[in-house]
Amino acid sequence: MTKEAEAFVRLLNIMNDLREKCPWDKKQTMQSLRHLTVEETYELTDAIFENNLDEVKKELGDILLHIVFYAKIGSETNAFDITDVINGICEKLIHRHPHIYGDVKVENEEEVKANWEKLKLKEGKKSVLEGVPKSLPALIKAIRIQDKARGVGFDWDNTEQVWEKVNEELSELKIEVDAKSTKIEDEFGDVLFSLINYARFLGINPEDALEKTNKKFIKRFQYLETESAKDGKIMGEMTLDEMDVYWNKAKKL
Repeated sequence: MTKEAEAFVRLLNIMNDLREKCPWDKKQTMQSLRHLTVEETYELTDAIFENNLDEVKKELGDILLHIVFYAKIGSETNAFDITDVINGICEKLIHRHPHIYGDVKVENEEEVKANWEKLKLKEGKKSVLEGVPKSLPALIKAIRIQDKARGVGFDWDNTEQVWEKVNEELSELKIEVDAKSTKIEDEFGDVLFSLINYARFLGINPEDALEKTNKKFIKRFQYLETESAKDGKIMGEMTLDEMDVYWNKAKKL
């Protein structure tokens, strides 16, 4: 047995012990674990974003535990077990990679992604967008929707066309804002969707870009809070001009 197999069997045995003997683990259901799994996934993304490899390792362990936990619960009703889970993903990977396990030829990453979406339709899916989870945050969902549409050829030809679309949507938003119409929210959504599209054409992940800006804003705002307090000033009682002094100092750091 390889060291990888030994480690995995050890985890399965521990999971069996916990499910049998630990009051908390015995009580859990798929439904009760769901929100914890979402939390663990976000913790992993934080670690990846910060390039903290020690934390990435730890968070991957937490997610692996959740996978084993769900499989254990599934086995208790004979719905499925961890072997079914592993074999299922292995078969899917082999089927979805005919350029590796078959005689299909591909030239680049884009052809791989296009074949992936076409194979999913052949498997019985009615839409290439079926695989986009309904509960995804809207920004990430927009990225996945656009990426999947691109996989079957529904996309702009070049970056300039997308930029023109961004400006078109901005103009439409301005018209609705000036008219104080009921369509402002719809047009604002169109602007965001077109900007996400533009980011994709620039090779930028808009989720990562926005998170960097979030972190930058937090750092500068906390500098404003700390440094103004040192000067005896109180947040909420300062003028915007006063706060701008500290904000501009933070920008120079």
